[in-house]
Amino acid sequence: MKSPRRRAREFALQGLYQWQLSGNDLPAIEAHLADAGGFAKIDRALFDRLLRGAMADAAELQALIEPQLDRPYAELSPVERAILLLATFELKQHLEAPYKVVINEAIELAKSYGGTDGHKYVNGVMDKLATLIRPEEIARSANRIKPQANKS
Repeated sequence: MKSPRRRAREFALQGLYQWQLSGNDLPAIEAHLADAGGFAKIDRALFDRLLRGAMADAAELQALIEPQLDRPYAELSPVERAILLLATFELKQHLEAPYKVVINEAIELAKSYGGTDGHKYVNGVMDKLATLIRPEEIARSANRIKPQANKS
């Protein structure tokens, strides 16, 4: 069973996808998604923050994403672009969500909605972005995992 937070990310992804393809504005996208099955089960506050924030900051987020890519941003599938926008926004603006959770959620979205092996590409890009956006958190995590030296 999907959590309300997972559902919120899925609907935010659908909204970003629709925005890229149709150019619809935020109220039209929100109205369309609100009519979809399962929308009532989402974390509405998270959905609102993710969709609105990623749309508002899209140019800034794209500027962060592009240097991490091995091809032009425009050549990514609309699903991959939407996932990367969403996850980059969450990494940048939602520090309460551990970076590993943000990356894992992006991977799961790519597995569900992206093309074959798209999740591997998303994982690689998000790993690079996490290093740039949250270096202190990654360093703390790495220090916790290091095995202790034997002091004999």
